Amino acid sequence: MEGENSPSQLIDARIEELSDWRGETLAGVRKLIKEADPEVIEEWKWQGVPVWSHAGIICTGETYKSVVKLTFAKGAALEDPARLFNSSLEGNTRRAVDIHEGEKIDEEALKALVRAAVALNLSARAAGRSQKNAKSA
Repeated sequence: MEGENSPSQLIDARIEELSDWRGETLAGVRKLIKEADPEVIEEWKWQGVPVWSHAGIICTGETYKSVVKLTFAKGAALEDPARLFNSSLEGNTRRAVDIHEGEKIDEEALKALVRAAVALNLSARAAGRSQKNAKSA
């Protein structure tokens, strides 16, 4: 693996290479995700998509020409009182937050979504463990 960049370095490079509002937005949401969950793990998947995980995927950070899209893997199961989810609303699993140039995101609401996604991942993992234990008993 020598010579390969870590996922965090690859995300740094993506932010740098964008060098416009999308890079700034991606850097900003990345900072908020890390503040919301200091134990978050950064990954780089699917030929260049930043992914943040903790006991499973929390969200991805895709960049397009006119939008930075945060897709929450289990977003449909999360409470969203601030109504941040504004994309991918028709599915049964994922939900996304599309951020357009010049838009300001509600930082506390985004952190709350990240924390809720981590809690959901942890509870699903715990439920899986207790089911396994019940079967082996």
